[in-house]
Amino acid sequence: MTEGLAGDDVAIEPDLPIVDPHHHLWDGIAALGPRGGRRYHTPDLLADLGAGHRIVQTVAIECGAHYFADGPESLRPVGETLFFLGSAKGASPGLCAGIVGHADLQLGDAVAPVLEAHVDAGEGRFRGIRQSANRDDDPLFDNWPRRPPPGLLADPGFRAGFARLAPLGLSFDAWIFHPQIGELADLAAAFPDTAIILDHVGGLLGIGNHGTRPAETFALWRDGMARLAARPNALVKIGGLGMPFAGSPLHMREPPATVDELVAAWRPVVETCVELFGADRCMFESNFPVDSATCSYVRLWNAFKRISAGWSADERAALFAGTARRAYRLPEASEAISPPAAARAAPDRS
Repeated sequence: MTEGLAGDDVAIEPDLPIVDPHHHLWDGIAALGPRGGRRYHTPDLLADLGAGHRIVQTVAIECGAHYFADGPESLRPVGETLFFLGSAKGASPGLCAGIVGHADLQLGDAVAPVLEAHVDAGEGRFRGIRQSANRDDDPLFDNWPRRPPPGLLADPGFRAGFARLAPLGLSFDAWIFHPQIGELADLAAAFPDTAIILDHVGGLLGIGNHGTRPAETFALWRDGMARLAARPNALVKIGGLGMPFAGSPLHMREPPATVDELVAAWRPVVETCVELFGADRCMFESNFPVDSATCSYVRLWNAFKRISAGWSADERAALFAGTARRAYRLPEASEAISPPAAARAAPDRS
């Protein structure tokens, strides 16, 4: 797979097992640009997984794709779970080994049949719910898609729905912005038996007013992360650092970011997360195809491997696979997911 490639585009430590706990499958989001917003289906994902790193399992995360077109509004997100499952069937068993879907937890107790429908549709792969709660008062976010109401995580209706997760053995993926991390810590304290997985290092913002005071913003983010780390049921995904919200000059740059540039930009965030939560509560994520707007799949994992090179074997095993496998209750796996010959020859990049 690496013939003709050189330097940053060759996977380092290719035998290190990786569980990628956060990727999407979708038809594209124009706002993310021609890289991150392109159509990304199974052939595209398999081409990335087979590019040199040893990816043994993945977790597909909701992104509003392929909902049912009709029927009760509350049940329409179950169509995405069926889409993920169908995308994985016939491929390696590690592909979409876990599925995280969407349900409107503001339905309160009435969300129970939606959760049960997801579990049934997932055929043993459904692991949890993500309900995006990211909101910020900066005017830049006034037109944010799926903009939630203020105080969603403390809303009594939302919490009544949230209480339905643990009895079904389901976790919660939290997609928020960093000023909301304290609210998530309060939610984690109120539901100590529910695993809460913080996506994208808590949405550290570097645009709008937040981008004008980077040192203060980083300190506020760190304080929030320290508060959340005090909750034993909280874990964090390290990734999503290639999105535009961080304000990085590497986003959508031509030529794309080098591994050295990624290491320099991401190291302070990665090291802070591991310092606060410990490696056994942190997991690296690709967030593909969104983060492809900044770098390739090979370069992303090379950067994480370089940043963690000096840590112990146990810490790295947790960060690259163990924490994700435990968080999403995945079976042991050692065989790398590899694309079929057709996918290697002609990945679908339309």
